[in-house]
Amino acid sequence: MFTGIVEETGEIKSIVHGSKSAVLTIKGSVVTKDSKVGDSIAVNGVCLTATTITGDIFTADVMAETMRRSSLGELKQGSKVNLERAMLCNGRFGGHIVSGHIDGTGTIRNMEKEDNAVWVTIAASSDILKFIVEKGSIAIDGISLTVAYVDDEVFKVSIIPHTANETTLLTKNKGDKVNLENDIVGKYIEKLMKYGHIQDKNDNHSRTYKSGIDMKMLSENGFL
Repeated sequence: MFTGIVEETGEIKSIVHGSKSAVLTIKGSVVTKDSKVGDSIAVNGVCLTATTITGDIFTADVMAETMRRSSLGELKQGSKVNLERAMLCNGRFGGHIVSGHIDGTGTIRNMEKEDNAVWVTIAASSDILKFIVEKGSIAIDGISLTVAYVDDEVFKVSIIPHTANETTLLTKNKGDKVNLENDIVGKYIEKLMKYGHIQDKNDNHSRTYKSGIDMKMLSENGFL
């Protein structure tokens, strides 16, 4: 579990490609300090497992599914990436709940400066946009950000100087892909509104059923 508060920008030192997978070697002086093999580190918002750690260098395997669903396949030697270790339970929760399991990618459509901030417009599929709400949270390349605008085609965030300086977002160009992870709460609510699961004690199989929860039911019971 992560917070979307990027700890540092690291650097891709090498990429070894398999037929559909890859092994990344990444330099990160902060995230390697107290990490050990097997720990989770978010790389541009994608939760990866550290397979080796030597000094400030770690490696991580990227499976085929992750390559298909993220922009990690577009990285090359020298690329800068946002890095964050898994969250601790003994500090302030500065961002929002980020799992590191991205929902897909978006495409940067525009960047426009306004006073001390920069508006970033990102186009995304309807499957992603349906979970994005104005003033809600979204993780872009692992950065916890507040949505300032959303419609049926794009959403916008406003980047303050601190975020610009501490992350890679404003180093990207129009047309570049970014990893997107929706707020996890909305996804679970949609699932529960449509379907539920029950365990059959006789054969240990899980069966799917319609939950019966809909807008009419919530209204009739005083929830709306």
